[in-house]
Amino acid sequence: MSAAIALVVGLGNPGQQYQCNRHNAGALWLAALAAAYKCELKPEARFKGHAGRIDLNGHEVRLLFPTTFMNKSGDSVQPFCQFYKLEPAQILIAYDELDLPLGTTRLKVGGGHGGHNGVRDIIRALGSADFARLRLGIGHPGHASLVLNYVLGNFKKSEEPAFEAEVGKAVALMPLLAQGNIQLAMNQLHTKPKEN
Repeated sequence: MSAAIALVVGLGNPGQQYQCNRHNAGALWLAALAAAYKCELKPEARFKGHAGRIDLNGHEVRLLFPTTFMNKSGDSVQPFCQFYKLEPAQILIAYDELDLPLGTTRLKVGGGHGGHNGVRDIIRALGSADFARLRLGIGHPGHASLVLNYVLGNFKKSEEPAFEAEVGKAVALMPLLAQGNIQLAMNQLHTKPKEN
């Protein structure tokens, strides 16, 4: 058993124009999680974000969408953790992952930032990388020079079903994560269903 997840953070940029960007995959997943548990995320000025909480079989889990821009995500996560006395091991950060194909989601604990500015800033602000990550694959445009426009572009209509299927699978794992069953959640997420 790992630490039970008590805070879920969905990364993205604030504002209507970014809402459906690939770079907002983490925020889109957080919104789906909140909707599944009928939770409204409300503005919390002191945390520079929108926050709420859900109950997962008796485990209270807080939700946070930083309304700082992506590269300042730590300015929201750090005061939130300080106020609620949360350790890095109790945090799950959901974000877009260029290095995974669309339709692939991976769960891991710890590690580097992998070039992701939001994760980099959270590591800086917390002084630790020991949090869990939900890496939502968005695929890679093929060349580094294309990355910026690609991540700040919206999902194509043809991409939406694959992304939404992954979002649903990851939302379904939250009760396990709230209990600290991260290994079991990983096994379920990373194992492809057997074909008949």
